[in-house]
Amino acid sequence: MSCYTLFAIRSYISNFDAEVALSALEAAGIPAMIKKDDCGGYRPHLWLSGVELLVRSEDAESAEAILGSVLHVGDDADHLEV
Repeated sequence: MSCYTLFAIRSYISNFDAEVALSALEAAGIPAMIKKDDCGGYRPHLWLSGVELLVRSEDAESAEAILGSVLHVGDDADHLEV
């Protein structure tokens, strides 16, 4: 069994935003998880302190690069630059 040190790379106000970021990291092959304290979804008001996105410490730099990239839409709707 391997042990990893987890690093909170971002904190989000909503679970939806955290899930979008999680999907981006997983699509890039970076394992990640969400940490929130809402009693298993029964008390969503408890995560007012934020929803944290966790990655392994060795993946933090790559994850930050992915989350920091900005999608630019050109004049042509079919042309996207990442």
